[in-house]
Amino acid sequence: MKQYIDFAKHVLENGMKKGDRTGTGTISTFGYQFRCDLSKGFPLLTTKKVFYKGILKELLWIISGSTNIRPLVLDNVRIWNEWPYEGYKKSADYKGETIEEFIEKIKEDEEFAKKYGELGPVYGKQWRDFFGVDQLLKVEHDLKTNPFSRRHIICAWNAKEVDNMALPPCHAFIQFYVSGDGKKLSCQLYQRSADIFLGVPFNIASYATLLAIMADVCGYEVGEFVHTFGDAHIYLDHVEQIKEQISREPKKLPKLVIKNHHESVVDYVYEDFEIVDYDPHPAIKGKVSV
Repeated sequence: MKQYIDFAKHVLENGMKKGDRTGTGTISTFGYQFRCDLSKGFPLLTTKKVFYKGILKELLWIISGSTNIRPLVLDNVRIWNEWPYEGYKKSADYKGETIEEFIEKIKEDEEFAKKYGELGPVYGKQWRDFFGVDQLLKVEHDLKTNPFSRRHIICAWNAKEVDNMALPPCHAFIQFYVSGDGKKLSCQLYQRSADIFLGVPFNIASYATLLAIMADVCGYEVGEFVHTFGDAHIYLDHVEQIKEQISREPKKLPKLVIKNHHESVVDYVYEDFEIVDYDPHPAIKGKVSV
């Protein structure tokens, strides 16, 4: 996807080295935006293989309102594992278990998972219960009944609860937009913090999927996904991987097929989706900074 390649090049060429919370260090810039027209293909990166199963499972997990990693662990999705493990290591119950042993306990022991698999009031809580407001269903209702409103917004940044979250929301603010002819639905994401190598490819595909679901539910064609960034950074231990990735020629984008229509965004399940014609370059590994 050329937009992503241009973004990565921009940060490499214009960014400055900067310390960060994790101690890894970054090359960082502030403020950037690109656009993806979903009618021209689904924006799943082709310059490296991206784990779409994990992206879709995480999105459906957020939509469900869950904030515990156990449902993801049971599906072998590892996206959130490091954060509760770091919390567990600080507890009196920690006996030197490796992260693999910790995750096995989450999988096998529901009571252990309730205690140590919880992430706090992260995305699912805020989308579905923001001080009693189900933001997701409100936006769905308003897109059906008042399409030209400028208030189709979901906010994951809750200042009162942010300190109780394992990780404050990186993808924090979403707005939907219906075209003037009433035919197309677009979506803009404001992402306050963007890990360009590991996180952003997931974020692009996740919110493009959310846009496709909301368009399917509300009777629109898909329009544009607009991705706006605050602190956009490449971790120093990802620089060589990024350089390898941007040296690769992007391939034709795949398609996202939604096989079954539902009446509400909350009714979709994993089996309703299929990625077709995805032919990426090989995966490139990188370490998660926690």
